[in-house]
Amino acid sequence: MPADSALVLFSAGQDSTTCLAWALAHYPRVETVGFAYGQRHDVEMDQRGVVRDALRARFPEWGAKLGADHVLDASVLGQVAEDTALTGDAEIRMQENGLPNTFVPGRNIVFFTLAAATAYRRDLHRLVGGMCETDFSGYPDCRDDTLKALQVTLNLGMAGHFVIDTPLMWRDKADTWQLAAALGGPALIDLIVEHTHTCYRGDRRTRHDWGYGCGTCPACELRAQGYRRFRERSAS
Repeated sequence: MPADSALVLFSAGQDSTTCLAWALAHYPRVETVGFAYGQRHDVEMDQRGVVRDALRARFPEWGAKLGADHVLDASVLGQVAEDTALTGDAEIRMQENGLPNTFVPGRNIVFFTLAAATAYRRDLHRLVGGMCETDFSGYPDCRDDTLKALQVTLNLGMAGHFVIDTPLMWRDKADTWQLAAALGGPALIDLIVEHTHTCYRGDRRTRHDWGYGCGTCPACELRAQGYRRFRERSAS
């Protein structure tokens, strides 16, 4: 694979941490970007540094490639979507349009636009995100078609040469655990379990075999089910 540079959209969740490991395994120069948008589970912002430090400590060869971290204020999303279950205290439920109320309209479009502007300034060419069309909640901005169209738009609008990488696009959660195992073995699996955060409710008090979380929100349920299938496959 030719030498290149990457900016990973990094929330310190299971998916974005796996994508960060994937980018570090593929590219010689990798930076990360995170977004503060008034998310209910803002504990993820605290875990970002923890995960980055743990990756450096456990994988020195990756640590040598891991560059700067950028945190951007995307609080406008919280202002325009204050009634969602990710940016307010609403109970998680399905809406009449068939989407869960954890959907923050335009979130990934805004994230990639801000990431591309950051990458432009930093001379980074790959934008890496953990979006997928398998184990997901139907979010339209996670779809492959959306991101392919967005890649074209970003390149036209910035006269750039960006490539949006989505290594999880066609993987379910069990496959994501398997990818992490292939990239970093038990050490990466343990890091993901202990340090990443996926729970929509921001619960880091309850420890499960798959990590910390409330255990009942959609993010926790997907993570738990995927971990169980991953372990079953590994044992067979």
